[in-house]
Amino acid sequence: MAFQGSLSELHLPDIIQLVSVSGKTGVFRLIDGSHRGDIWLQEGRIVHAEHDDLAGEEAVYALAIWRTGEFRFEAGIPTPRQTIQKSNTNLLMEAARRLDEWRVLSKKIPSVELVPEFVILETREGQINLNTMEWLLLSKIDGQRSIKQIAAAAKMSVFDSAKLLYGLVATNLIRLRQSGSAPASERPQSPASPAQQVPQAAQQAQQAAQRPPQRPAAPGTPTPTPPPPLLTRLARMRDECVALIGPVGESVVQKHYLRARAEIERGAGAEAIEEAIQQIARAAAILKGSAVAETVLKLLKS
Repeated sequence: MAFQGSLSELHLPDIIQLVSVSGKTGVFRLIDGSHRGDIWLQEGRIVHAEHDDLAGEEAVYALAIWRTGEFRFEAGIPTPRQTIQKSNTNLLMEAARRLDEWRVLSKKIPSVELVPEFVILETREGQINLNTMEWLLLSKIDGQRSIKQIAAAAKMSVFDSAKLLYGLVATNLIRLRQSGSAPASERPQSPASPAQQVPQAAQQAQQAAQRPPQRPAAPGTPTPTPPPPLLTRLARMRDECVALIGPVGESVVQKHYLRARAEIERGAGAEAIEEAIQQIARAAAILKGSAVAETVLKLLKS
């Protein structure tokens, strides 16, 4: 008898664990609308997986973040080939970790079928720092491709692309829309065409990075009161946290920074900074791993 059920009730890593301990050979058939995926087990060990153009470990990880759909285990079906060498324990631990990260990412990226488009602002303030992979991803955004299609064009996994896009959405450099809805170029508030969006966004980033420093105040202008030491320390820690975590965690850092700043302005002490760093470290553990989280916590001793 086939073992089947809903992925909304049981997550895939838990389902595979249940079947693998019995030492069965067979294949998991996964269906979510038009999407399909297969994971083969041989005597309880995961040996092969396929999902769209993915095969092997990345296919398992892509399927592990499904939160809806149906699964069915068909026993006795041999694997067509072997593409996975990792043990079930290591494979499922990584799948579970990615599932935890996806819970954070899905707050801004609820679906990989959404279409990214640039946010074109007349006056974008501040410096925009992007790494090579972020620029690569930006170069594939044309206002027509979905996140999934952009990942394929950039030759990246959908998960890694979503992590990069999370930071770009958080910094308001791009936004997401449903596939089939009117792109920004066809809306009254945004005259730029999709072909113009990449160079315009790049130009804005370059202009922000090259903006000259503010001129000193004219003689006689009152000198602003410097911030108290706690606010200065908080601002420094915010900048260091952003540097450690990167754009993917900038919105989280900013949220806890603003909360701690408000508490300090109401009379709180160093405990407000400590609480902010503790919360940022928890987010860093999900987004970047335990090593980065530990480095964030060390900022409290600096």
